[in-house]
Amino acid sequence: MNPLRSVTPQPLNDEERATYEWQIWVDDHREEGQERLKGASVLISRVGGLGSPVAYELAAAGVGRLVLAHGGNVKHSDLNRQLLMTHDWLGKPRVESAARRLKELNPRLDIVTVPHNVGDDNAAELVSMVDVVVDAAPLFDERFAMNREAVRQGKPMVEAAMYDLEAHLTTIVPGVSPCLACLYPEDPEHWRRQFPVFGAVSGTIGCIAAMEVIKLISGFGEPLTGRLLNIDLRRMDFKVLRTMRNPDCPVCKGV
Repeated sequence: MNPLRSVTPQPLNDEERATYEWQIWVDDHREEGQERLKGASVLISRVGGLGSPVAYELAAAGVGRLVLAHGGNVKHSDLNRQLLMTHDWLGKPRVESAARRLKELNPRLDIVTVPHNVGDDNAAELVSMVDVVVDAAPLFDERFAMNREAVRQGKPMVEAAMYDLEAHLTTIVPGVSPCLACLYPEDPEHWRRQFPVFGAVSGTIGCIAAMEVIKLISGFGEPLTGRLLNIDLRRMDFKVLRTMRNPDCPVCKGV
């Protein structure tokens, strides 16, 4: 797999080599891949149940810059699954709690906090700031806005979601794979902002999403491009399905 051309590798210092030593030992990553992670930037839309583990794992892996977009304040129902939120931060902005926790883990991390959800009014600017987009948003209007801009700007987007004990993930590469609008032409009528889920389900798919981002940046392995991972944790059933581009898709047609 070819690494992202937009990423400019940044040299590591001795402290970083010591911190990331074990993953630098991975044969097709090595120090060159770690330098690419340091030079990369990632947008994470929502740092809730799904986005929290994505952000945490990317910070731990040494990604240089994270742009975190999430509106609202921490509330009690966040604490069972949103691992970057803490009880002492109740009533305070979620993105500030996330940034605080991530800085404790990786003080070298550059974090841009956006105290708003992604929408039509800010998607273009936010996507333009990064190399990779992670969709961890629960609502389709946010997801569609990011998808349109990711396709327009030629940025890959890791698309992940969960419900109950099920989760799915795919990696969208404009011009190569189906985009989100190919898979979901319209906002599903039954979908709601609140839904049943365990934090462990969010964490499972969030860690897989983070690994997809790392692979895209470093340039090793096979991302889930043109494939959809479906997970049923109630039965511990993992399936990968092939997906196809819609030749008449209003978003990615002609890309």
